[in-house]
Amino acid sequence: MKRVLVTGAGGFVGARVMQQLSGRLELLALPRGLMARAGREELQTAVQQLHPDAILHTAALSDTGYCEAHPEESYRANVEVPLWLAEAARNTGARLVAFSSDQVYAGLPGDGSFDENVPLSPANVYGRHKREAELRVLDRLPDAVLLRATWLYDLPGYGLPIRGNLPLNLWRAARTGQAMRFSCRDYRGVTYVRQAVENLLPALELPGGVYNFGSENDTDMYTTARQFCTVLGIDPPLEQADWSRSLRMDTRKAQAGGLAFDTTREGIRRCVADYGLTQWTVQAVDLSWTYTEAEQAKGPQLDEGEYQRYFLLGKAAD
Repeated sequence: MKRVLVTGAGGFVGARVMQQLSGRLELLALPRGLMARAGREELQTAVQQLHPDAILHTAALSDTGYCEAHPEESYRANVEVPLWLAEAARNTGARLVAFSSDQVYAGLPGDGSFDENVPLSPANVYGRHKREAELRVLDRLPDAVLLRATWLYDLPGYGLPIRGNLPLNLWRAARTGQAMRFSCRDYRGVTYVRQAVENLLPALELPGGVYNFGSENDTDMYTTARQFCTVLGIDPPLEQADWSRSLRMDTRKAQAGGLAFDTTREGIRRCVADYGLTQWTVQAVDLSWTYTEAEQAKGPQLDEGEYQRYFLLGKAAD
């Protein structure tokens, strides 16, 4: 069984990798907090001690607004750490599959869809850092695989961490009555994270290079939000905006490598069907999080502190 080190194993994507691919891969994780504090040598030593066959780098600082306000933190997380991991992979003979982002396409003119060869000039700090990481990692490790991921989502469930995403944001708007604005000239794919995780298995076998990764979408984000609301059975107040952006990707290169995704519209139907619910709601609960030493020893955990957690409540289909 292939030994795969998962960075960010307690995060949104990484936690789902650990749960969903368990039994099909021998999954390894770094000690809790090491990714945030370690320098180059400490991180590379930790990787070498585990001696994985592959490294799946899901950890990132992905909040575009935060990266804009804290470019030094973004640079460490989104450029330096992937480069350190590429060096560790080269030293141990491991494959490296790392997440990049559709934000590298931010600022391009036109509505897309864009393939991997289009000239880039990302319009935000996060996109620029992700693009720099792609170039430097591939220069250091030509057989590395960089996955330009779309916006990902899931429903809260399975005791896994959740973060703001399209269905959760729409549910919150329906619950509070606060209007959400979507542009009829904004285009991007939105992907069910569990399908993305499943596609990491063939991604581990891809030739080195950059790949667009996720669901394609042939509609604007206002229409997409309306489609999600219909499937979710909610009716939040949505307002049309008119600003222009396209992160829409052409995924034929990944498809040729054996990856298969639903369209954005099909993906939300799959997500709701996977949870097997005919009626559902989401409950937000404020919690205070602390750990015993025994719990900390079990592996990656959320940091201690105050959290708002979301719980999926519903009626199972007969």
